[in-house]
Amino acid sequence: MSRLVYLLISAACYFAFFIAFVYLIGFVAGFPALPTNVDKGLEGPASLAVVVDIGLIALFGLQHSIMARQSFKMGWMKVVPRPIERSVYCLATALALAAMYAFWFPIAGTVWSVDTPALRLVLWGLFALGWLILFVATHLINHWELFGLAQAWRYFRGQAPKAPEFKTPLFYRYVRHPIYSGIFLAVWATPEMTYSHLLLAMGFSVYLLIGIRFEERDLVASFGETYVEYRRRVGMIVPGIGRQG
Repeated sequence: MSRLVYLLISAACYFAFFIAFVYLIGFVAGFPALPTNVDKGLEGPASLAVVVDIGLIALFGLQHSIMARQSFKMGWMKVVPRPIERSVYCLATALALAAMYAFWFPIAGTVWSVDTPALRLVLWGLFALGWLILFVATHLINHWELFGLAQAWRYFRGQAPKAPEFKTPLFYRYVRHPIYSGIFLAVWATPEMTYSHLLLAMGFSVYLLIGIRFEERDLVASFGETYVEYRRRVGMIVPGIGRQG
């Protein structure tokens, strides 16, 4: 019975994360039909908006990074069973994103606004490409494993946990973190860069650059010289840039 319960919990966590992720796309795009977006939310002075919004981005970044570290997982799995550890992590990410959506304060003002229809189309195309790169990259390294369903499914079937496997398919041959490459592209490619959007883009960019350092420590610990050599040859988020000798 516990195997079925864990599988159902994993599926529910995945669904919650999926909803939060889809909302994130609309949030960043400033989709007007949503209850809140990067330019639509609570009202308050700019000073309050900056403090709260940075705090919300930091909350997401800390949750997303700290809970992914091996040192945290070892203690966390004494509380949360191993088969659903990754699923609970995804649920926590969904909750952190939900908090950002609910308590975001827009900041008035525009950094740039593109009026040329062709250029606007190009920027929206790059925005969509960023999310597409992210989505494809998750499947290249096992989408279901990344979001916890594979672990719960193997437990449900009575199979042993799968050992980490180092592979570099497609995008990973050119950049070490194509998921982050997609996020960078998605948050910066916009025809309407408001102050709110700029704060979000800068906040996410800082978090990603910091998070990569901690993530790569874990990858070196897991794969040793194999990853060290990979890091020497391949750029970080842009091909050829960010290689570490």
